[in-house]
Amino acid sequence: MTGYIASLALAGVTLVVVLLLMRSRRIREKYAAIWIVIAILTVVVGLVPSLLTWTASQLGFEAPVNLLFFAAMLALLLISVQYSVELSTLEEEVRTLAEEVALLRLDVEDVRSDISVPSPVTHADDSSSRMS
Repeated sequence: MTGYIASLALAGVTLVVVLLLMRSRRIREKYAAIWIVIAILTVVVGLVPSLLTWTASQLGFEAPVNLLFFAAMLALLLISVQYSVELSTLEEEVRTLAEEVALLRLDVEDVRSDISVPSPVTHADDSSSRMS
């Protein structure tokens, strides 16, 4: 029975931490939703442990703990895939922004060269001709 109490406590701590992170805007709602769902499922299993046993038998798992491990593995896999998609999207956006910045920098250099004073090389030539 202490395992169920520990799972309830862990779920409560998870909910509080996620809500605090959302409040301080350190985590976005779409990511927080995953952790809130996991915490709620943990609370349900902690309050009604027979539900896990019944679900495991219905799905063909020999032991309820096998269902828990499978569900945890599946959740981590889905979270990893979601983060990979987000990372790929952000990498593409960073590459696009870097290209745009490079083009803008080139435009700024062109504008500066059009309105700038003569280059220092011509000044050096002028000074050498004055010496002679």
